[in-house]
Formats: sequence, structure tokens, C-alpha cells
Amino acid sequence: MEIRPLVTADIPAVSALLRELAKEYIVHESPPEGASTFLAENDEMGVRGFLARGHVYHVALVDGQLAGFVAVRDRSHLFHLFVGKRWHRRGIARRLWEVARDAALAEGGEGAFTVNSSNYAVPVYEAFGFVRVAPTQCAKGLYFNPMRYPAPDES
Repeated sequence: MEIRPLVTADIPAVSALLRELAKEYIVHESPPEGASTFLAENDEMGVRGFLARGHVYHVALVDGQLAGFVAVRDRSHLFHLFVGKRWHRRGIARRLWEVARDAALAEGGEGAFTVNSSNYAVPVYEAFGFVRVAPTQCAKGLYFNPMRYPAPDES
């Protein structure tokens, strides 16, 4: 497995993987308008916009194929973390998180991170050391669980 910073040529594959996984693991719980909004905001142009606003992306490649990707906003918010279904349970998500965390720290991040987890991903983030800091919420028709790393009593 290779993990490296995203390059422009990766954007179509990243946005396609995001769309595929979001439909199954995130927006299936949302009303149609919430799902449409999320998918529109996270398409290829959306990813380009996130990059332009300073989000830092890394991609994981297995045998040259995109296996997953991660993005961090403001050196403190885990914005995207997606791993293709065929690569689940191989440690790729954890490795992407570690690379993203280390990159944020190297750029001056303080080490505290937040994430708005889908219901599906809560156990994954808990395994990384994140804890819920509020009940499940809904914004723009999208359900999420606010989480923090490290746990608030560890900071």
C-alpha cells in the first residue's frame, strides 16, 4: 500500500469513490433533498473547492488502484475518510488517519481533532480514540455524530 498526497489526476477517482460509498453508508438515512445536497457538495467540483480552501488530502493506493482517501480541514477536523468496500478491514482507514494526523501536526496542528461521523463509522472512529461529544445530530438532512480526538478528558 502506498499513501501519498492527492494530485489533481486523483480527483475523478476520489469523487467517484466518495459518491459510491456515501450512497451506501451516509445518505441512505437522509431524506432525498439531504442526500442530493450532500452528493452535490461532494462531487468532483466540490473536492476541487475543498482543495482550493486548503483541505489537505491523502490517497491510499493498492496495486496502483485507489483504495481510499482522507482529508483534514484547518489541521483539526477530519473532513473525509473513505475506504473502498473491497479494502475494508485491512487497516487502510487507520493508516490514512495516522498519515493525515501526522501531516496536520507537522503543519502546526495542536493535536485535537473533530469529526462528524456517520452512524456507520462511529465504531471505526472510536477504535482510533475519538469519543462522542454530543448526541446524533441532523444538518441539511444529513445525520452525524460529533466526535473529538483525543477524548476531552485527555487534552
